[in-house]
Amino acid sequence: MKFVLEGAGIFLYPLLLCSFVAFYIIAERLVALRESKVVPRQIAGALLSGKISEHEGDLSTTVGRILFFNRNSNPDPEALKAFAQLEITRLERGMFALDIVVSAAPLLGLLGTVAGLVTVFATGESTPSPESISRGVALALSTTILGLCIAIPAIVGNSYLNRRIDKLCARINICVERLIDIKKEASR
Repeated sequence: MKFVLEGAGIFLYPLLLCSFVAFYIIAERLVALRESKVVPRQIAGALLSGKISEHEGDLSTTVGRILFFNRNSNPDPEALKAFAQLEITRLERGMFALDIVVSAAPLLGLLGTVAGLVTVFATGESTPSPESISRGVALALSTTILGLCIAIPAIVGNSYLNRRIDKLCARINICVERLIDIKKEASR
């Protein structure tokens, strides 16, 4: 592994940045997207049963903030859905940066590959020395390896987190629809 890191040259720094960003976003989103922080079972159960009053002050969860907004603003159904959509966008925070890493890491690896090959063939010598060939090939292969080693786990994490967000969004939308039904029943 030391050979790969040493062979990556200047491309090591942006690749390390990509690696750090991917790791940070995946770890942070795994913590933030826990069910207990978005749609706790107690609040979902209370909404289904129609007994939401004891859960309306919970600002530490996504559905709790929606209930708080509902209680304090008494919004119409469209405003409540708009607020819920705003809360859903909070679930997607940082995912754009992970998308960038998924795209940028292999491209940085490819750029390193091209740069390595250019250093081999653009030496100005009629026949490149074995030293310049090995340095150029090391740069080419090292950056490709690092780019792929960063992109593959980032793709897996990105796919898992996007699926998790979709699932939580569906649960939030069900809770909002149930809240709208409860408000309609109470106004009759």
